[in-house]
Amino acid sequence: MMDNTLVKSKPVTRKQYHRLVETGELREDDRVELIEGEIVPMSPIGSAHAALVNRLNRLFVERCAEISIVSIQNPIALDEFSEPQPDIALLRLQDDYYADSPPQADDIQLIVEVMVSSHNRDLNTKRELYAKHGISEVWFVDVPGRLVHVCREPRAEGHYNSTEVNSGQAKLQPLFAPTLQLELAELLGPVAKPS
Repeated sequence: MMDNTLVKSKPVTRKQYHRLVETGELREDDRVELIEGEIVPMSPIGSAHAALVNRLNRLFVERCAEISIVSIQNPIALDEFSEPQPDIALLRLQDDYYADSPPQADDIQLIVEVMVSSHNRDLNTKRELYAKHGISEVWFVDVPGRLVHVCREPRAEGHYNSTEVNSGQAKLQPLFAPTLQLELAELLGPVAKPS
């Protein structure tokens, strides 16, 4: 894991961030992401989080393979100072699968962030970041609450004009594929048994 003393200058650029990997000061498998010039630790992935990401991955691949690339926990380049790694990003089809550079805001059809213990960070910091960069739609999936916050109509000031909290028998239709209907129960899976 990266030692905080390694980065002397702030804000950190994406170029500096990648240089830390090249020099071995930061490993590719370190659980960090670059958010507005700061290298931020990411929460550890527990079994509930991993299971839901796996479920959503399968669901989106089955339903969207003809219109999207389903990217799991991979970086997106929002600007010179931000390279988050959303749990799921549905990307516009591209023949090289973004081999030359990470996807940018215009390439993103939908972002899904899974929240088990990261509610505050996701619903504040990341929602603001995605809105500022014009990500048209973001779903924040609250695993313990069995809710999905659907954010649309981003504003450059860092908020979404439309935020809808879905629960129960709700059906979600992503903007990029309006004929696709996803039931909330299908997204979330069965209620976890108490341990």
